[in-house]
Amino acid sequence: MKSAPTLATAFLHPAGQSLPEPFLALRKQRGAALVDMPLPTRKTENWKYSSKYLKLTEELALSLPAEGKTGSSLAVPGYKVAFLNGVLIPEASEYPDLDGIRIQSFDDMDNDEAARVAERLDSTLDNKAVQMARLNSARFEDGLLVQLRPGAVLDQPLFIVHEVTADASGSAYPRIYVDAGQNSQITLVEEYISSGTEAVMVNTVTEFSLAEGANVTSVRLNMEAENVQHIGATGVRQQRSSRFESHCVGFGGPLRRHDLQVRLEGEGAECKLNGVVVTQGKQHYDNHTSIEHVAGHCNSEETYRNIAADQSHAIFNGRIHIHQDAQKSNAEMNNKNLLLSNGAEIDTKPELEIYADDVKCAHGATIGQLDKTSLFYLVSRGIGRREANVLLTMAFINELVEQIPVEVVRETAQARLNQFFDQTFEEA
Repeated sequence: MKSAPTLATAFLHPAGQSLPEPFLALRKQRGAALVDMPLPTRKTENWKYSSKYLKLTEELALSLPAEGKTGSSLAVPGYKVAFLNGVLIPEASEYPDLDGIRIQSFDDMDNDEAARVAERLDSTLDNKAVQMARLNSARFEDGLLVQLRPGAVLDQPLFIVHEVTADASGSAYPRIYVDAGQNSQITLVEEYISSGTEAVMVNTVTEFSLAEGANVTSVRLNMEAENVQHIGATGVRQQRSSRFESHCVGFGGPLRRHDLQVRLEGEGAECKLNGVVVTQGKQHYDNHTSIEHVAGHCNSEETYRNIAADQSHAIFNGRIHIHQDAQKSNAEMNNKNLLLSNGAEIDTKPELEIYADDVKCAHGATIGQLDKTSLFYLVSRGIGRREANVLLTMAFINELVEQIPVEVVRETAQARLNQFFDQTFEEA
């Protein structure tokens, strides 16, 4: 009887050996843990809609070479760090030269520094729920530490551009760790792009640790091409009175998956999570979010919008867990979904798990189509049917797009959304 494939047997090949020894030791430890870990299947609850799209092959197990420079679609107005095929490219990066802010690649650390960082990796994620993050921990070839000392403020956004050059099948495993000290402040933008036509898998992990009073804004823009499978995880741990704000914009592909986990561990901590996803053709996008209210007097606000056209598939699974000691918690989750064709599918599952009695929590989810009355009204006023469709669809998500705090990202997202509309709607 043939045994079920595991992550190790299907996908764990030796990665580069240029990292400092503590990182190599961590990779070896995480790799050993994958030996008996089965690949996600339809019976894996949080992968039941996505497992059939996960294509792991021997060719994809090979890491892509990192050569040349990246080409961002953003006209970057701030600081920039460039990753190419999971490896940081110093000559394509522009670091800030500010007191109290340290930006350093894993590859450039000495063993003592690497040991301190390696000890903290994976500390923000529930690896039982985010299975594929373990693969990143076993395979990353480089990474980036962004460290802000107490009181430090980054005066402009830090753009991290992740590009994969899909000229030959392979995989990339970029890794980021952000350590925001007490009362520090940063806006971090992650852009994911690609070139080439061969099949590629990108497996990313970004972690945020927020000390007391820290203020972090994270913007994530996923715009890779049709040949790229993308599986990403973001973990966040927040201490007293800290604030984390997330804006995710995702365009579908053969497999797109993002797990976002937030732990509110100090009283008065706040988080705000916004997400917009659009899919067309036979694309697939799966968002899983989790907010853990561990301490009392914390606030969370979550709003996600999905649009699916043609025969595409979008998923939202949002979970809020109010722990027993998290009294006076205030949590709100809202997910709205728009189907643009009869062949499209959207699955939504909002979850509330509450163990405290003095809390205020609410959640809601809706799935529908464009309102025919509104469409008729616009057409009857002389607006073309295509323009009317675009106006109504853009109105559905514009509230969230307009909240993106970085102008160049907002404009880029809107331009890509216009391309989506051009391909989805035809003049009647």
